[in-house]
Amino acid sequence: MRKAIFAAGAPWGRDWSALIVFGLWMGSAAAEPPDFDANTLTGGWSGLRAEQSGQGWDWDLGLRLEQMSVVRGGLAQGGRPLTHLDFKLKADLDKIMGWHGATAFFNLIDDRGGKPNTDYAGSLLGVSNVEVPVATTRLFHAWIQKEWAEGQFSLLTGLYPIDSEFMVVDSAGVFVQPGYGALADVALTRGPSIFNNSAFGLRGKWTSADRSLYAQGAVLDGIPGDPKHAVGTRVRFAAGDGVMAIMEVGHRPVAEIPDIDFAADEMRPDTEAKAPEPEPGFAKYALGLWGYSERVDDLVDVDDNGAPAKRRSLGWYALAERTVWRETAVGDVTVFARYSQNDGNSIALERSLNLGVTLKGPFKGRDNDVAGLGYSRGMISDKYRVFLESGGALPTRFEDAWELTYRFQMENWLAIQPVLQFIRHPGADQSVRNATVIGLRLDLAL
Repeated sequence: MRKAIFAAGAPWGRDWSALIVFGLWMGSAAAEPPDFDANTLTGGWSGLRAEQSGQGWDWDLGLRLEQMSVVRGGLAQGGRPLTHLDFKLKADLDKIMGWHGATAFFNLIDDRGGKPNTDYAGSLLGVSNVEVPVATTRLFHAWIQKEWAEGQFSLLTGLYPIDSEFMVVDSAGVFVQPGYGALADVALTRGPSIFNNSAFGLRGKWTSADRSLYAQGAVLDGIPGDPKHAVGTRVRFAAGDGVMAIMEVGHRPVAEIPDIDFAADEMRPDTEAKAPEPEPGFAKYALGLWGYSERVDDLVDVDDNGAPAKRRSLGWYALAERTVWRETAVGDVTVFARYSQNDGNSIALERSLNLGVTLKGPFKGRDNDVAGLGYSRGMISDKYRVFLESGGALPTRFEDAWELTYRFQMENWLAIQPVLQFIRHPGADQSVRNATVIGLRLDLAL
């Protein structure tokens, strides 16, 4: 049973390469085509890619290769390579068919390889944000969005992962552990629409005229895909799925720090190999709520018939990030924090915390490198501790995870990222030794 819980949590995290495209392509129909010759391994194909972009078709291909190994502690020592292939296509429907303010986006992903967390680390917080329970190729994004009032209002429908816009801490994108993407407790619920399995739904968003305030909400199928057929892309609306709803309100300060224009478009740390353009810095404060319409099984309590009691599954979160220092000789220093809490009846983690600091351009001549130190804590719910005790385990009250990483931007199309992780109390089980994980990530923009 315990191993099944880890397997279910394996796809935690988010597909940051898709998020980059999501953030940069929205509202960018008038932008110049990318410099494919400089930023991709295969180049611009004698102008063909730029020509297609001018006609409204933008596509991109990225490849990630990764090795994550447990070298001490955990369930066992060892690891296997992982691969993540990512194809994205954005269609500017204004250019293509005259539909003003409309965009279509498709993201096909292929994920293969080992399971460093499920088979070796045994962590509730996870090890790699590209680990998946089943090797598969599937559509991750497949949606259409319509904007009004110069982009202040938008409505999106289709296959849509909530961690592409909700719960987002932009500056934490450099980290490999999945808990810096989708919240660790949300990832353990009955069926969140996150990497690598998205659900069909509807998302609406409003932003103020100066883009400093926003409010957004989404309603999606309560269980993505078809649990009985885990391979491939499936859209199924079955009895008992219900819906998941999530909403978030946020504030992005406008020019509160001299020389940092927070109102400008931000360039998030990229999991592809493209070198970031000069960025204005990070600043964001947000509060969110989420919940499911269908009641779920309680971890411990039973009804009069001895069946698991049914409970509501809901929670909230708050986040903040801020670039606090910009200096050419030192680089940009950004700090972030995120906290979440849920009802504690059906989820192993009742609360989660992320803290971190990133440094962009830490050395002279390495302006696009990013160093990061992150800390996560998952507080174990009382009922999950009882559940573990019933199986003979001696549970802890929390699980901690540290991550130290440095992303070398070797070329515009190539990035190399060594990773060191330390996980305390993996799986909240005192019989499992603290785990040390080392890894290496290679990203190529093809």
